[in-house]
Amino acid sequence: MDLTLAWAGLLVLAVFIYVVLDGFDLGIGMLFALFPARRDRDLLMNSVAPVWDGNETWLVLGGGGLFAAFPMAYGIYMTALYAPIIAMLLALVFRGVAFEYRWRTERWRRWWDRAFILGSAVAALAQGIALGAVLQGITVDGRSYGGGWWDWLTPFTLLTGVAVAIGYVLLGACWLVLKTEGEVHDRARRIAVGAAGITVAMIGAVSLATPFLEAAYWTRWFTMPTALVAAPVPVAVAALSLWLYRSLTRDGHDLAPFLLTLGLFALCFAGLCISLWPYIIPTSVTLWEAAAPPSSQWFMLVGAMVMLPLILGYTGYAYWVFRGKLDPDEGYH
Repeated sequence: MDLTLAWAGLLVLAVFIYVVLDGFDLGIGMLFALFPARRDRDLLMNSVAPVWDGNETWLVLGGGGLFAAFPMAYGIYMTALYAPIIAMLLALVFRGVAFEYRWRTERWRRWWDRAFILGSAVAALAQGIALGAVLQGITVDGRSYGGGWWDWLTPFTLLTGVAVAIGYVLLGACWLVLKTEGEVHDRARRIAVGAAGITVAMIGAVSLATPFLEAAYWTRWFTMPTALVAAPVPVAVAALSLWLYRSLTRDGHDLAPFLLTLGLFALCFAGLCISLWPYIIPTSVTLWEAAAPPSSQWFMLVGAMVMLPLILGYTGYAYWVFRGKLDPDEGYH
């Protein structure tokens, strides 16, 4: 058993689950700007109130797993991406405070609503910028970061930041299509159609720009035999995008848009893994070079095998309990 590959798989799983779960959560926050009525905003917040806290569990698992299983990569990434990561964490904290306080004040409610929108947008942009910085490559000097303070800020990272934010808006809109009825449902569907088009365009733009960042990316996507593995991904993205558009433009399809958007994100993750393999810091440090000693990996894997099913279990149970359409007359307490 290759422990390094096992831990890489666990981290990819944790990050993907975080992106799709907290992604629609952050998308709801950004959609606040398009739903100015207080009743509508209350409904939007109630749609994620039972699950939003648990969604961020996966961020802790991903970050903690990276620190434990790949400490060298953790140290380099935290140094190189200090600014966007701190911005993301502060935005998530600020957003969480706004989530609670907007229910407990009338005088400052609008300000807390603005804080909720801003915190969601900053967190989404910071995550996308960090992703772009990883893709464009990080300067490594020995076993530490060798670049500058502003290396993470480039046109490409801004492109990925906007792409991730728009993708989250699409996830949030599809979640509202699934969870609401009436005017909010219809408006969310219209927003989702526009967001889907922009998201697909942004996926195309990032995909076209990525192979020019590193020669290894170009080789992976456009030379044989690796091109045979990579080629089905863009074809599947195109097919899924068309299916998503059809499901959004036909009444009666409330669950399909959300599931198809999750599939679109999964394909993007697959493309990302194809580009990065076998590096954890492209194209400087491989997974095995950054891995912790096998004894440490075994020790942590035993704990992960116990905790991961528990986390998946209570997460699935929470979504099952609060399944179905949301009652607009129910309050958040």
